Amino acid sequence: MTRARTILFWAAAVALLAGHVILAWHSLTVWRFWEDEAFNLTVPRNLLAGLGYASDGALSGSVITPFDPRISTGPVVLLPVAATLATGMDPVIAARLVPLAYWVLLLGGLAVLGRRIGGRWAALLAVAVPLAFTADAGVSPIQGPADLLGEIPAAALVVWALVVLPRRAWVAGLLVGLAVQAKLIALLVLPAFAVALWVLSDGRGWGRLLDTLRRGWLPLLLVGVPTLLVELAALLSLGPAGFMEHLRALVRFVRSGGQGDAASSVLQKLGTLADSWSLPAAVAALGAVLALALAVTGVVRRWRTATDSERLVIAYALAALVGALAFVGWWATASRLPLWVRHPAPGVFAFFPVIAAVAVWAVPRLGRQRAVRALGAAAAGVLAAIVAAGAVLHVVACFAPRDVTLEGQRGAVAPLAEWVAENDVHWLAADPWGAAVAPIVLTGAHLGLADAPAMADEPRLTGGACATKTLADSGYFRICAAP
Repeated sequence: MTRARTILFWAAAVALLAGHVILAWHSLTVWRFWEDEAFNLTVPRNLLAGLGYASDGALSGSVITPFDPRISTGPVVLLPVAATLATGMDPVIAARLVPLAYWVLLLGGLAVLGRRIGGRWAALLAVAVPLAFTADAGVSPIQGPADLLGEIPAAALVVWALVVLPRRAWVAGLLVGLAVQAKLIALLVLPAFAVALWVLSDGRGWGRLLDTLRRGWLPLLLVGVPTLLVELAALLSLGPAGFMEHLRALVRFVRSGGQGDAASSVLQKLGTLADSWSLPAAVAALGAVLALALAVTGVVRRWRTATDSERLVIAYALAALVGALAFVGWWATASRLPLWVRHPAPGVFAFFPVIAAVAVWAVPRLGRQRAVRALGAAAAGVLAAIVAAGAVLHVVACFAPRDVTLEGQRGAVAPLAEWVAENDVHWLAADPWGAAVAPIVLTGAHLGLADAPAMADEPRLTGGACATKTLADSGYFRICAAP
């Protein structure tokens, strides 16, 4: 029986690895290079061009904008991208290799946590959960793990912060600080880590609280170090007056989320989240209910009598529950934010797999009654089946034909890039923001928006017909003379 289980485990592990490789390959080389990726890429490109840590400012007046607050993907992602770009390889592949490396770190961290929580099967389930989750719907997606975005890198750093938290809390604090500089919204993980530290502290009542403060002051201080260094660099680069304007713009961006009022409801948000699991929403919701029920029941039953190893699992469980609630609750209740599951994605990638692993751990701790344990084992089996089905469907969907691919984009942009190089064009204006953005970056020109005053005399790139003289035409995109 043990031999059969071992064979089954390794067969499942190999299948899971193959699924992740298929997803990663399509994300890296097949799927389209879209506008947020392109906008982020302007930062490392400008850095290598000697323009400093600056975007093309397409959303900030279409001028070179140092430390652009509209670039919410931070230097923890974009500085390594500059290093890969410096090798001279294809810019899209070079850029996407960095978030893909963070994806590998995320999966490795989840495997470590899952094994620590509930053994090898819990590890397998934890690593499968991100494969079942898909955030590629809507106009602001995460197509896959290689997208040049900060959500997955932030999640990876948060997971490794959980890994090192029990023995090296100060390293965990530093990793959380780096996560914030991968994606600013990672600040929402702080309550989760505070709860975990509290569970791992000694004593009771006020004694435990004091021990939590003693353990937590250095990690909390180190959380701010990466941000302090980035803002110090901004101060030195911008000067006092420019730095104050930078801070005001950053505050405005954080308060608004970079969006107008989307007038979305809590139920709409939760429905969107349920629809993002490669499964019917009702099945995904059932999986969530089972995972939460098992995890919470296990924590409640072992709370007072937990051994040291169980207390560690309880710390992880409460951190994951609080972290998931922070991300999903913030997004669901922020009516100004649109129905983009990308917003809570760092919390989904980091904390949902931990909850699933805790659900496996909880099964033998549900009670002594055989019927209760059998019911718990059945619930865990259904949860595992749901996650496995979601993972399989996500991998199958990778092979579905797409209207736009990276190869197609390259073919459509090649004649335009040749015209840009021959005519020494430095700026192109997207008309409008959207499908025209990525082709501009692929041509090698700087990216602006057609309605920006700074772009009044610059040629436009569009997918429609030119209202003015057509300067270059690839059959799909056109460069038009300025009006």
